[in-house]
Amino acid sequence: MENAEPVITPALRRGHVNEPATRERVRRFVLPYRPTSHAGPKAELRNASGGLVRERFRSPKEANDGRANYSRYPAAEGQHPARCRARDRRSLYERLGGVFAVAAVVDHFSDAVVKNPVVGQKSQNPALRDWHTKNLDRLPGLKFMRTLWVCNVAGGPFQYTPTVPGSTTVGLEEAHRNLRIAPAEFDEVAAELSRSLDYLKVPGAEKSQVLEAFAAHRDEVTAGYTAARN
Repeated sequence: MENAEPVITPALRRGHVNEPATRERVRRFVLPYRPTSHAGPKAELRNASGGLVRERFRSPKEANDGRANYSRYPAAEGQHPARCRARDRRSLYERLGGVFAVAAVVDHFSDAVVKNPVVGQKSQNPALRDWHTKNLDRLPGLKFMRTLWVCNVAGGPFQYTPTVPGSTTVGLEEAHRNLRIAPAEFDEVAAELSRSLDYLKVPGAEKSQVLEAFAAHRDEVTAGYTAARN
């Protein structure tokens, strides 16, 4: 019965293939598996009719020699493997590490902006240049406000209250109107924020979300510049 068609039992469909005999049947009859399109060392196990048995994870060594490594977290038949993985439902604030981690990023970012040649003490924008040379006694307070702002937009428990209210609770147009920040200057500030996130080793997904949240206020921050041009 070497070439007999295997019986795909309910237990096998649920991925219960830990018994040596069953694992051997899977190796000989269900495999070879088809790789998924997802990045990383992942593959799907499918039964003889093409139904998904489970998602399978492989180590780099197994990826090279083709050996199976059966997980304990099977997928329901026909379910996409991406939906089988546990989703991280924490807020961005929690994934960043909370208020102390946010404050560390803001502290590094704020100091870097002061020294940035485009938007800091040597900026061609006189308002930015003056602020970063004549108002540094306000920098600790600005760091505090920036920390509250990031915590607020990231879903944290802290409420940001602007000193100069904008159109929304976290609106930034009025606070920056007199600085007349050009779009290119805003982009340089965003680049500095990106470098600070890298310096503090913030993971890529969380870094992207922070930058997206900041970029969403680009038109507000540059509103004074736009109005002056018109």
